[in-house]
Amino acid sequence: MTQPLPPLPIPLRAALLLACASLAACEAPAPAAAPPEPGVLEATRNGPVGAPEGSCWGRTVSPAVIETVTEQVQIEPAKMNPDGTIVKPPIYKTETRQEIVKARVDNWFETPCPDVLTPEFNSSLQRALQARGYYRGPITGEMDAATRDAVQRYQGAKGPRSGVLSLAAARDLGLVAVPRQ
Repeated sequence: MTQPLPPLPIPLRAALLLACASLAACEAPAPAAAPPEPGVLEATRNGPVGAPEGSCWGRTVSPAVIETVTEQVQIEPAKMNPDGTIVKPPIYKTETRQEIVKARVDNWFETPCPDVLTPEFNSSLQRALQARGYYRGPITGEMDAATRDAVQRYQGAKGPRSGVLSLAAARDLGLVAVPRQ
């Protein structure tokens, strides 16, 4: 049978209460913010080399794929007797290096130009995405985070994985005229 612990002295009890209260006031660290989207966040007239004058562009970056290669390299050959027996085995060292398996790629895509991206256009974009089930927020006419997320989900498989609206997606949504053939 266990016996109850004797009561703590008042100063120690106060110190423990203060420690518990201060721990309770601690907040969990804020989650790390998502890394910024590579490439431009707005349509820009600075596109890839050879882009038609007056066109606007967005960009995503496919990062390089780097592989770590480890191999054994012989630094001293085996010492052999004339009869073929090994006197001393070979000596190897381990070398580790990194190799680029796939180079980084800038993925450029044409976008509507900034002068087109008015609050009225953004409202139409939000309504078009809402009608297709990609946007659930209020129609504000602002290109906010919720709208960018909806654009990225809409473009998903067939367009750039970006919150920047591509010209192809804008045409697909019926927001930008399709050029005549």
